[in-house]
Amino acid sequence: MEVSAMEEALSNPKGRRKGGLRTIPFIISNEIFEKVATFGLTANMILYLTERYLMSSAFATVVLYNWNAISNFLPIFGAVLADACLGRFRVIALGSFVSLFGMCLLCLTAILPVYKRTPECAARLADCVVVPWQLPLLFTSFALMSLGSGGIRPCTLAFGADQLDKRDNSARNVRTLQTFFNWYYTVLGLSIVFAATVIVYIQQARGWVVGFSVPVVLMVTALTLFLLGSPFYIKAAADRSAILGLVQVLLASYKNSHEPMPPETADASSFYTKAGSKPRTPTNKLRYLNRACVLRNPGKELSADGAACDPWRLCTVQQVEDTKAVIRVLPIWSTGILPGVIVGQQMFPTLQAKTMQRKVGGLEIPAATFGVFSILTLTVWVAVYDRALVRPLSRLTGHARGLSLRQRMGAGLVLFAVAMAVAARTESVRRAAAIAEGLRDSDPRSAPPMHMSAMRLVPQHCLMGLAEALNLIGQIEFYYSEFPKTMSSIGVSLLALGLGFGAVLGSAIVGIIGAATRSGGHEGWLPSNLNRGRYDDYYLVLAVLGAANVAYFVVCAWAYGEEGQNRVAAADDAATVDDGKEEQHKAVII
Repeated sequence: MEVSAMEEALSNPKGRRKGGLRTIPFIISNEIFEKVATFGLTANMILYLTERYLMSSAFATVVLYNWNAISNFLPIFGAVLADACLGRFRVIALGSFVSLFGMCLLCLTAILPVYKRTPECAARLADCVVVPWQLPLLFTSFALMSLGSGGIRPCTLAFGADQLDKRDNSARNVRTLQTFFNWYYTVLGLSIVFAATVIVYIQQARGWVVGFSVPVVLMVTALTLFLLGSPFYIKAAADRSAILGLVQVLLASYKNSHEPMPPETADASSFYTKAGSKPRTPTNKLRYLNRACVLRNPGKELSADGAACDPWRLCTVQQVEDTKAVIRVLPIWSTGILPGVIVGQQMFPTLQAKTMQRKVGGLEIPAATFGVFSILTLTVWVAVYDRALVRPLSRLTGHARGLSLRQRMGAGLVLFAVAMAVAARTESVRRAAAIAEGLRDSDPRSAPPMHMSAMRLVPQHCLMGLAEALNLIGQIEFYYSEFPKTMSSIGVSLLALGLGFGAVLGSAIVGIIGAATRSGGHEGWLPSNLNRGRYDDYYLVLAVLGAANVAYFVVCAWAYGEEGQNRVAAADDAATVDDGKEEQHKAVII
């Protein structure tokens, strides 16, 4: 069976002189500082846009939804660039440089004046006009940070796994990778907690200039640490043949659609495998694609060295199986779009917290910091699950991971729906209390906070954190384990792609609900003043959509079949030796 250049690089025993646990601190530290820098900027961005640029809450939300969407769409292109052209190390380094430049521009927006100096502006802030070059500078900084994250996000996790993955299907290797994934997110969770508390506090206490300068320094540190570890990394070469093979299989299947298929009992001699590989038959799932690897006239279709004369009409069984693996994942991937909507709307709880009592003792908690409860829950769950629950669960379920990946993903989707139902109830109570206190028509930017404690928002944040720990991390592991190894970066980027579609859908939902409920002088459900809106009904809509998504996931998970049966890797039982012994191979189903 054929093995690509990337797979050879990952599995070559000589390559094991590099990689291993010693490389993980360099990779993780880069991700930690990058996440602290990025989240430290985005957590408070809704307040930066509404207070400094005087945007309405709804418009600022749409801006952030679109920024989030672009940031999540670009990783698929970064993944393709890494897997097919430049390799993961170079793409991570390049993305870090671009992201750093974007952060510098954002810091510049806070340094330079934002309003035209007019008598009206001096008298009343609401009458100020933003200078014409400020918004282009702001959006350029957003674009550069999105472009940079498009290189960092899909590659860092796969690059770290490359250093540890021993390329076998042993329970030990499966647990090693799961432990890496879990602790990867635990450490990132702690870094985001730091960003949501310390960085956000600096922004509130010291101003935007200092608050945006700190992430720049952290990003410089992240890039420096990542480059320092360069001599120790396993740097798998890019392999464009894997991605090109997907296109070739689809086109070859179409070209051969009029040709008869061999019977299901046909032996391996009816199908094309690369010279020197053990002949084998393709699986019967998505059987239409098998047309791409059927040998009909070997004398005309194969060259003297056994290669296909026309790779756009005849593909190997391995290429066909890799293509099937990618296609079969897509329905389950589509269930991850709605979580992108729910995760992306976290700017609304920030606005809610802004109207509520946020003092704990003598300390006033910044509104954007309440999202830390979500991250803390995620971090605690991942640590407890990995250290205390996996082994007893694995004895009960027979899965090395404890719960299967689809069970974790499905449980997470249920919790997303429950979190939105809890958020709807909390907002209903908050709004009623605000109206009772006479704050219905008060300007949220200048009105005193209501007497209700913002700690009432904690339960929905904790449910969100648990949902993300189960579903989002489950998605990452699922894509990494089910995709061909040569396309690991692309597999990992599917999560970001789903979140990107979710951000676009979320922006559309906000726009549709705003337009549909706004009539006859009524401001609709989502006005700038939360007390005059019906954000509780908006949350209920998301809860209903979340429940429908759970039902859809159950159907997709059932149709998918057994996990771990998509990818076939080559494993040699014995190499050919000089005395003429025949080379033996076996196929290992991962």
